Amino acid sequence: MASSRKRPSADLDVAVAVGLSGGIDSVVLLHLLRETPGIRLRVIHVHHGLSPNADAWAEFCRKLCKRLGVPLTVKRVRVARKGKGLEAAARDARHAAFKESNAECIALAHNLDDQAETVLMNLLRGAGPRGASGMAERGRLGAKTLWRPLLNVSRKEILAYAREHGLRWIEDESNADESLTRNFIRRGVGPLLEKKFPRWRENLARAARHFSKKEAGREQLLRSFLAAKGLKAPSEAKLVEMLKQLGAAGASTLIEHDGASVRAYRGKVVVLPLEKKKPAFMPISWAGERRLEIPALGGELVFRRVRGQGIDASLVGEKSCTVKLRSGGERLRLHPKRPRRTLKNLFQEAGVPPWQRERLPLLYCGDELAWAPGLGVDERFRAAPERLGWLPQWKLRAS
Repeated sequence: MASSRKRPSADLDVAVAVGLSGGIDSVVLLHLLRETPGIRLRVIHVHHGLSPNADAWAEFCRKLCKRLGVPLTVKRVRVARKGKGLEAAARDARHAAFKESNAECIALAHNLDDQAETVLMNLLRGAGPRGASGMAERGRLGAKTLWRPLLNVSRKEILAYAREHGLRWIEDESNADESLTRNFIRRGVGPLLEKKFPRWRENLARAARHFSKKEAGREQLLRSFLAAKGLKAPSEAKLVEMLKQLGAAGASTLIEHDGASVRAYRGKVVVLPLEKKKPAFMPISWAGERRLEIPALGGELVFRRVRGQGIDASLVGEKSCTVKLRSGGERLRLHPKRPRRTLKNLFQEAGVPPWQRERLPLLYCGDELAWAPGLGVDERFRAAPERLGWLPQWKLRAS
């Protein structure tokens, strides 16, 4: 194994805690880091209590650490599934235990095979670029650094190293349980892929590095964007979550950060003032005034008297006109040869962001919708070429 010649490098004088399960990967990692200068080494063994052999595994780790002269902490945890799979729930319990350590860095023994399996599982679940990036060699776990020194080392190399140095380890019986997705990939799918693609693990790990570089670029871009808007830099964990939500870009995407709202629509990220509780809105009558202040919506309607455009002026006197908000199902007919269409579809085509649509003033003549901002006048109310009309315009107050 290459790592037997070149030890993993670490920051100088840093407290590193190895997550030791007792399996071959973590035993080899402990053996390697014990010989690495510049780190203050300790060990954490997480006792999940899921196996009848869990106590024996903890005892194995105690004896190993005593023989190597490395301090060990055994953390007993309760795995709460709460709708998650067993693997995910156990991982969450481990991470919670690692966060309680007083070490600055947590070293985990994930290897190249683990990386390839992770990427394949994520892709099969329909993951995007972040899932395809797999695991990072260095990441964050709360305030701690998460370090995976063996991420580019294959399972075969780890086995060879363990045999070369006469190391002993334990075997987790759950590794044979193919009802667990990773084991199904490792024991069933992996050998089939190897027949046709002998280097599938290396190739998937290489692809993960490519995706990771793209993801890192997105993180830097978002950091720069937020800084340009005068906002503080988010923590790494929050930055990852922000990218995840912005990538989904659903109509309800809303991220609060540093006193502002961050939203995304059609690939564009916007920063808006933090939304306060919206004031109640009551319908407002309009009887031909040139300006109609609407404080509850943060702006005013301005009407220009023109010929052959806007709402037929004669209709304003014949019918009571009212400004209302959307209630759902409203339709407009903007062209004489086309059918009436829903405001939802018309707003989508016009590129009006979802968070703006619910607080736009709609002008009714009688019980019929006559005009919507950004869309225009319904065909039934439009002034003929020779007739006078009122042309509305919605103006927001400068914030």
